Amino acid sequence: MQLHQETEIQKFNRLYKEQDDLYHDIALYAGMSDSACSILYAICVLGDGCLQRDICREAFTSKQTINSSVRNLERKGILYLEKGTGRDKKIFLTEKGRQFVEEKIRPVIELENDSLLGMEPDEREMFIRLYEKYVENFRRGVKKMVGEQNG
Repeated sequence: MQLHQETEIQKFNRLYKEQDDLYHDIALYAGMSDSACSILYAICVLGDGCLQRDICREAFTSKQTINSSVRNLERKGILYLEKGTGRDKKIFLTEKGRQFVEEKIRPVIELENDSLLGMEPDEREMFIRLYEKYVENFRRGVKKMVGEQNG
């Protein structure tokens, strides 16, 4: 009988998926889609009046998905758009949106902060440094893979 031992990448992927599922649970709790929660989270980080393209970058989500979710949030009275410079659109929370963010999104940011603060300062620094290194290594590998496929 062969025992199965979880590899490092399996452990990492399992933890990554578990965290992703936890964010999905938060979206369900908030009564919103994952992308809507990402938009409201990004507005918390970027500030009211941020640009739609900045939300795309902050949320690592496509323009199409963000645009669709923004329209949906606008219909629900959570946010509104104002014309910016050129084709830019500024996004603002309505009063209903501000209340929603304070009740449902701000506690998530506080939970994230508390979770990191549950580590010692040197552990936090190392955790972030190592995760940055992993993402950089993975990014290089993806560029190489995609470049080979397209070249």
